[in-house]
Amino acid sequence: MFYLTKTPWIIKKMYPDYVWSIPGREKKIYLSFDDGPHPEATPFALDALRQFNAKASFFCIGKNVKAYPDIYKRMIQEGHRAGNHTFHHLNGWKCLNEEYIRDILDARKYIDSNLFRPPYGRVSRFQARLLTASESPRQEAVFRVIMWDVLSGDFDLRISPEKCAKNVTRNAGPGSIVVFHDSEKAFPRMRVALMETLRFFTDRGYQFEAIP
Repeated sequence: MFYLTKTPWIIKKMYPDYVWSIPGREKKIYLSFDDGPHPEATPFALDALRQFNAKASFFCIGKNVKAYPDIYKRMIQEGHRAGNHTFHHLNGWKCLNEEYIRDILDARKYIDSNLFRPPYGRVSRFQARLLTASESPRQEAVFRVIMWDVLSGDFDLRISPEKCAKNVTRNAGPGSIVVFHDSEKAFPRMRVALMETLRFFTDRGYQFEAIP
């Protein structure tokens, strides 16, 4: 499994219409969580964020929101932001455009958000154009495609929780969008890496905000 913990500038330049980070010099980091809600991982993340007075963005799978509506409701009530991560966690490179868009719109029935993150970071340019088009010339785009600056790697079974934490603390900075996962698979690494990330950056004067 190959992945980059820090998104290179050349990739960001190749896809300028996607949001990779939030510009600014203020000490703000934008934590995000993919694949929830999960009955254990998401409440843990919410408790940890509350402990540090931190806000974050949760890119939810539609079927999981349908299964755990109370967790989703808590997330919103506590001031975090939701994002769409498809209904069935589809890979945009491996399905028909019509199927992919329909799955995202199905998720939209449960997730009230104009933020979209493609599972695996895989979405074709054509799919992205469909998602970001305005429904009319006077309206804003239906979705904003949110990518990331730093990937924790908490989904990677080969690495330790401490390595996940270092992936974040060594690579994130002002404006970084950081990805964790509130999922069964990632939880053993996320729970350690998240706490270390919150402590590390809080001690250095950072604030944690939801993606605007």
